[in-house]
Amino acid sequence: PEAGKRDLDSSLVGSEMCIRDRSEIDGKLQEVSPVMVKAAALVTTLHVRKADFEHFVAMQASVQSDEIVRLGSEAAGRIVSLNVEEGQNVKKGQLIAKLDLDVLNKQVAELQTSLSLANDVYDRQQRLWDQKIGSEMQYLQAKNNKERLEKSIDVLKTQISKANVYAPSAGVVERLFMEKGELASPGMPIVEIVNTNKLKVVADLPENYLKSVKRGDAVDIFFPALGDSVQGRVNLIGRTIDPSNRTFKVEVGVRNNGYLKPNLLASMKINDFTEKDVVTIRPDLLQQEVGGKNFVFLVREDNGEYFAKKQYIETGASGEKAIVVTTGLKPGDILIDKGGRGLTDGDPIELTSKNDENNG
Repeated sequence: PEAGKRDLDSSLVGSEMCIRDRSEIDGKLQEVSPVMVKAAALVTTLHVRKADFEHFVAMQASVQSDEIVRLGSEAAGRIVSLNVEEGQNVKKGQLIAKLDLDVLNKQVAELQTSLSLANDVYDRQQRLWDQKIGSEMQYLQAKNNKERLEKSIDVLKTQISKANVYAPSAGVVERLFMEKGELASPGMPIVEIVNTNKLKVVADLPENYLKSVKRGDAVDIFFPALGDSVQGRVNLIGRTIDPSNRTFKVEVGVRNNGYLKPNLLASMKINDFTEKDVVTIRPDLLQQEVGGKNFVFLVREDNGEYFAKKQYIETGASGEKAIVVTTGLKPGDILIDKGGRGLTDGDPIELTSKNDENNG
């Protein structure tokens, strides 16, 4: 027993010496290579709040004019004067072209000569008929011949009055179809006049958006060629579906800023879905694990110190500027904004500023 006790004491003394030696070694190692403490990451924060979520869809569109007139003559004749050029502004009622209707004038003169004779014949037949002399048929024939010539002259005079072609509305001469000296005929256009002050943007929407847009809705219009945007309201929705592409027309009235022209390409942004009073975040705040789980980082406070807290979330509808969070976040949570990339759960952080604006 005594020997065993001595061996145990020796073992304990040796252990103490080993512990002291190990502590000294650890101390030396600490002096040579101190343990690295991870520095706090600088971050900014956002307060989670509820807001209205709006989703938009962009559709290709084009600028069109409300008034495009192809102006022609109602009578046949040679153009003796053309008073406009392409690109010229014209006023309503302005003289555009004048036609030579000399043939019609000669026809009127010829008919008036015949009418003079017809009037004499009619007057004589009427006097005879009043005296009960002559036949009724002769009287009626004379009367019919006179009235027929009068109506023919009226028709020709009406055609002659169409010798001058006037602008039906103000606008710009977009195109000349004929030149001075050419022969115009009814139904053949001479000039095309476009009213560039009354413009509209027209888009063809797929039929599944029928319930998403209504008259009076505000829409954003973007013109890629100009790099400019304007706002307008839907003033017309097509009543029919185009069977070839299953679309319907939507028209938005716009004001001309001086650069808009018919057939200019545009993009029409329409609000097709709205969800009221929901938690949203910006798309750039959403992170995803390799396994597909979505998460964000919140701020966790512990004894005056701040740490990153990894928070898994589930999302709903998403748009260009916001994503709906269905579970995982509630109003009042403090969300890490800038500086959240590269963090891990529990990392120390330092708050550089707080942003109370809506993060969505």
